Amino acid sequence: MENSSTMSKSAVKISLDLLSNPLCEQDQDLLNMVTALDTAMKRMDAFNQEKVNQIQKTVIEPLKKFGSVFPSLNMAVKRREQALQDYRRLQAKVEKYEEKEKTGPVLAKLHQAREELRPVREDFEAKNRQLLEEMPRFYGSRLDYFQPSFESLIRAQVVYYSEMHKIFGDLTQQLDQPGHSDEQRERENEAKLSELRALSIVADD
Repeated sequence: MENSSTMSKSAVKISLDLLSNPLCEQDQDLLNMVTALDTAMKRMDAFNQEKVNQIQKTVIEPLKKFGSVFPSLNMAVKRREQALQDYRRLQAKVEKYEEKEKTGPVLAKLHQAREELRPVREDFEAKNRQLLEEMPRFYGSRLDYFQPSFESLIRAQVVYYSEMHKIFGDLTQQLDQPGHSDEQRERENEAKLSELRALSIVADD
């Protein structure tokens, strides 16, 4: 997309440079040709900018929004992992007291450990349940989310290249000399190139 935008801007600059060339003032036919080229290049640049704007709005921005979800998902996974570590640590503490002889102090510590474990287990289970519900939904929604963007991208490209075909078709008709075959045009172009090569200001290859 950036390359096509750069190319269209360069094409407009070339046509403007040609228009300002003194040769155009001396040759009306050349001026007409360059004016037609300049109009076509400006049309091309305008439609290219329209395509860029369309793709920015319907493809790039939605992709950025979709990508912005990943940090929050990663954070949720990290919070779930931390909750799991806390849960395992306190579960191990409960199991340690459960394995000991059930004396008064041990039972008191076991009761305290179970009380500490309960909210931590509930926190982990809530975070784990949320991820188990949301991750498949998020993964499954990707096609529905991206399909409109891909369709928009394809439509923008079709409209753009259809318009480019029309622009350059119109330009060809304006510049075309009736009654000339492709072979005649090629011979004329080659003759003009030969004249240019004969000039002393043109360096040899």
